[in-house]
Amino acid sequence: MKYTEGAPIRDTKAPAGPIEERWEKRKFSARLVNPANKRKLNVIVVGTGLAGGSAAATLGELGYNVTSFCYQDSPRRAHSIAAQGGINAAKNYRGDGDSIYRLFYDTVKGGDFRARESNVYRLAQVSVNIIDQAVAQGVPFAREYGGLLDTRSFGGAQVSRTFYARGQTGQQLLLGAYQALERQIAAGTVTMHTRHEMLDVIVSDGRARGVIVRDMVTGEIERHLADAVVLATGGYGNVFFLSTNAKGCNTTAIWRAHERGAYFANPCYTQIHPTCIPVSGDYQSKLTLMSESLRNDGRVWVPLRKNDERAPGDIPEDERDYYLERIYPAFGNLVPRDIASRAAKNVCDEGRGVGPGGLGVYLDFRDAINRLGRDAVEKKYGNLFEMYERITGENPYDVPMRIYPAVHYTMGGLWVDYDLQSTIPGLFVIGEANFSDHGANRLGASALMQGLADGYFVLPTTIGDYLADGPFGEVDEEAVAEAEIKVRSKIDRLLAVNGTRTPDSFHRELGKLMWDYCGMERTEESLRKALERIPELRQEFWENVKVSGTAEELNQVLERAGRVADFFDLAELMCLDALVRTESCGGHFRAESQDADGEALRDDENFAHVSAWERTPDGPVLHKEPLEYEYVKMTQRSYK
Repeated sequence: MKYTEGAPIRDTKAPAGPIEERWEKRKFSARLVNPANKRKLNVIVVGTGLAGGSAAATLGELGYNVTSFCYQDSPRRAHSIAAQGGINAAKNYRGDGDSIYRLFYDTVKGGDFRARESNVYRLAQVSVNIIDQAVAQGVPFAREYGGLLDTRSFGGAQVSRTFYARGQTGQQLLLGAYQALERQIAAGTVTMHTRHEMLDVIVSDGRARGVIVRDMVTGEIERHLADAVVLATGGYGNVFFLSTNAKGCNTTAIWRAHERGAYFANPCYTQIHPTCIPVSGDYQSKLTLMSESLRNDGRVWVPLRKNDERAPGDIPEDERDYYLERIYPAFGNLVPRDIASRAAKNVCDEGRGVGPGGLGVYLDFRDAINRLGRDAVEKKYGNLFEMYERITGENPYDVPMRIYPAVHYTMGGLWVDYDLQSTIPGLFVIGEANFSDHGANRLGASALMQGLADGYFVLPTTIGDYLADGPFGEVDEEAVAEAEIKVRSKIDRLLAVNGTRTPDSFHRELGKLMWDYCGMERTEESLRKALERIPELRQEFWENVKVSGTAEELNQVLERAGRVADFFDLAELMCLDALVRTESCGGHFRAESQDADGEALRDDENFAHVSAWERTPDGPVLHKEPLEYEYVKMTQRSYK
């Protein structure tokens, strides 16, 4: 796949000056919209997870007319509900040395120095407000005996800054945002459309002015217009078919925006989560995450001996390899996710993995139960242990959990500036749908932090600066009609193929190809193989996919087919981005670029930039945004 290199791109919205003053400076310089004018302005928010739900609720509270869309039957079913372990905030309630600067430093380092300093520092600043907001909403965070909010540790940090609600933190935070959203729906400031899928962005006079959606129950194609559009549609990990994402998670919204001119940044940055329940058979359609918080008290180990088939309880202590504690003594089991995932892969590749196929390692709570007592462990992790037992039939109080890395979060997404605005004026992108805050690897408990920071605090300020020029007048009818025709044409094309293979069969084949060739480890050879095979598989899809039913009804086969078609195009760009980036960094591990210890080896001289891809009729164009570090020195990451 050929590409050309275009002009560099820069974020012109981030203020200069001391980093701790930049967000305050931007907030003050952002133009305001008076209450009477807000009532004249319309904003569309697509997605109702933590980012989208909090944004729609906050914009409604501010007085804008908000139209919200989700493809689920309720905003409460957004995938944010699946987050388990916690949310980071630099409150320093433990008095263990945490601070806004330390959270900033840990996040920049955890992202392998591939994130913007300004964005990450703002995230650390806003984190302290998120906890207060959530507590005010009644989110039942865990508390210590005296009533103070409790915290625990997560990978990549040596302090306890992660607030949690057992293993249901995402669910509880989402219910808080949902209640705020429902309040605005009742007040009439937010109009909610469930079971609607966004299929295109309407761009008129160079601005994002609306969306084309499909009513997933009736099949009706609808047009909705506004003065600005906000995408909060999550990540694209399901390109791998097997991932920890809900089956409905997809790339369609951001990919269709990319086709309209929004740059796509760092698509190759995929996070592999180290603590997932291993694959158990070909029948599976998704994988289940076990929270990283379990690594607080669970010890990760494998047998010292290769192909050791003894039960874990029969393997004596001196024949066990607690490899994370051995290799990384400073952080032990709490190394960042990319480090822990590659370490698990390495010991399994050596033949020391456990379980079916040797693709697993033990996460053992024996010592914690002996030290703390079963009741204390149950209070922290009880629902997670119960979930594991229901899925595997094994009781983790009695035998160690078996875990293995799996595709989880995607750090890439649509390129946005400091204001969270894409390269299409009026199109804002928040949460996992953008690329902005995590660099090449997301630290655990930072996704919830970013989603709520964007939705509650950042976007409501920065979008006002854009909307101060509105309302933007009539939308060009030709632009609306063209977008609607494009959507209908794609649907008609899918229905017309009438082949012999299901969309899921193509998705499964694409996912395996991506895991094998662009998964936990990438090489030039594997990526070139993928770039050779993906176009062939895509062509076969368009010649042989079978989409039953019609467009004028509830048709989940049609929904899946449209999403798989977009995954083919995204997969190709992911592999190209991974091929061009010949360094290793964070979740992007090129086997050709590692140090003597097998750790990721960055190339700061040539790759200290964001890769922002533009889609053109002549092929992809790469625009590079230089990353400059004033406050954190770029060094080889070490957790030893």
